Parts: sequence; structure tokens; C-alpha cells
Amino acid sequence: MSILVTGGAGFIGSHTVVELVNAGHEVVVVDNLVNASEKSLERVEQIVGKKITFYKVDIQDREALNEVFEKEKIDSCIHFAGLKAVGESVVKPLEYYTNNISGTLVLLDVMRKHNVKNIVFSSSATVYGNPAFIPITEECPKGQCTNPYGWTKSMLEQILSDVWFADKEWNVILLRYFNPIGAHESGLIGENPNGIPNNLMPYITQVAVGKLKQLSVFGDDYDTPDGTGVRDYIHVVDLAVGHVRAMEKMKENPGLKIYNLGTGKGSSVLDIVKNFEAATGVKIPYVIKERRAGDIATCYADASLAEKELHWKAERDLKKMCEDSWRFQKNNPNGY
Repeated sequence: MSILVTGGAGFIGSHTVVELVNAGHEVVVVDNLVNASEKSLERVEQIVGKKITFYKVDIQDREALNEVFEKEKIDSCIHFAGLKAVGESVVKPLEYYTNNISGTLVLLDVMRKHNVKNIVFSSSATVYGNPAFIPITEECPKGQCTNPYGWTKSMLEQILSDVWFADKEWNVILLRYFNPIGAHESGLIGENPNGIPNNLMPYITQVAVGKLKQLSVFGDDYDTPDGTGVRDYIHVVDLAVGHVRAMEKMKENPGLKIYNLGTGKGSSVLDIVKNFEAATGVKIPYVIKERRAGDIATCYADASLAEKELHWKAERDLKKMCEDSWRFQKNNPNGY
């Protein structure tokens, strides 16, 4: 049987496909390539040494998705597909709600029709809003999200929970990621944003490679050790391995489960800059700007539940995250 990976050509999706194949799973990828490149899957094939079954399909296209389920023997799904730029979601809320929520509703309905009732959902620490306590455990109440992207994740968690509540044949695992950075150590796949990056690490690597002049640091007056925002950065390969472990958990028919995937350590923006400079020998000029609306001071995980129940723990450190990000950017100065 195969695992359907929606959004499997994207940053986290492509790394997860590698780890799934390495763990012996059959994989079918669907992606509409709106924010991804088919080249990433060609690179995945290079890394794993075998062909990946790929359909260029938008999950909002019920007929096309239905065909995939009819052609392939699918028994579970890892659902990454969605729009994910926080700033853009504030400007284009309708596009975000339509794409992320309608797309998932179509996917769930098609899964149900084919009696496929195992899903691992790509959620986010943004669902905690401004967290009630830190480090954040899964018991931390969900908060007011600060942008439409975050709300789509929060609402989809609710929808998936209700689906499970109504029909206990479903197994739903919600994975709340903290801040994925890094790249595959081969340097073949990595984060490849369209236009100006929204995330810190691709911004830094593009400054390092000379595509951007300097890094903008939003706010240096937060209540943190150096005044800049603190986040829990996790290596994308560790994150990908977390999905493989979640898939293995499916064999136990776990019902509804929620896990944080993070390192349990917070690093500030300037920590990342310093680590990047130390790991690569490249100087990163930066300028301090006003805080961004909706940003919080500190956010990091308590990931001990995933360690206990999924036998998973983040293993790669900040230095490795920086080295691997830089290798991908250096080898691919203009992305794929």
C-alpha cells in the first residue's frame, strides 16, 4: 500500500518523501506546483535512487484527486498541501481560506469515499497564538491566531478532530511544527521560496549568496536575551523523520493524537546569524527594523510527548542546520 503525500514537492514534503522511501514505504505525491518545482522530485529520485509516482493535481480538483485514488492503492495520507506565507495570508485571506480549507475538505471527502481513514496533518505552532506558557506542551490551550494562515491550521485541526469524533475508524495525527530550517545534506533539495523569502533562513542564505543586500531584523526590543525574537528552529530532516514515526504510529490505530515537533530550545534571530557566520565563514550584514505586526517574543516547544510516544527526538543542531542550508543555497544560487 502507498502513502499519499499532498504537497510532496514542497520544502517539508520533499524531505519527508526521502525519509519515507528510505524507511521502505511506497509513496504517491500530488502537488499543484503553485509554490514548488517538479525539479525537487527529480532531485528526490536522485537521492533515493528510484522513481517517485507523481500527479500534478490540485487537491481542490475533486475529479482529478478521485482518479489518483482509483489508480493507486492508497492506505494513508500525509497532508502538507496549502498556502503558507504568513504575511501574504493577511493580504489575501480569501485565497488562503479557500485553498487551505476547501482543499482539505475535498481531500477528506475523497479519502472517506475510498475508505482511506489515516491522516497525518501538517499543522503549526502558530495555533498556540501568544502561548499561555513556555515551553509549550500539547496541553497548552490554543490561542488567538495572529494571521489567516494560522487560523486555517487551527480550523483544520478542529475539522479533523470532529471527523475523528464522528467516526472512530479514522486515525488523525496532528503534528504542530515549530520553525523548520536546514536542507538535505546532499545539497540537492532545500527551501526554494518564490520571490523574496518570508522565512529567516532562506533570507540569510540569499544575503550570503549576494542576491539580497542585507537581512532585516524585525524588532530588537523584545523581552529576550538579545532583544530579538526567539523561536524553536528544527532541522527539516528531523521534522521529516517525525512524519515517518507518525506513520508507524498509525499501525496502533491511535485515534486522535497531537504532537509538537521541535527541539525544545529557543534561539534568537541574532543567534541564527552568529551560528550561520560561524558555520560558513560568510558575514551577514543586517539592519534593525520595526517589529512586525503579529510577531510574538518567544516560542519554543516541549517535545517530550513525541519522544515518549513516537520514539522521536530532534538530533541535528543549529550548526548543522546552518551548514546544510548554506550548501543548498550555494549549489543552487537561483533555486531549482
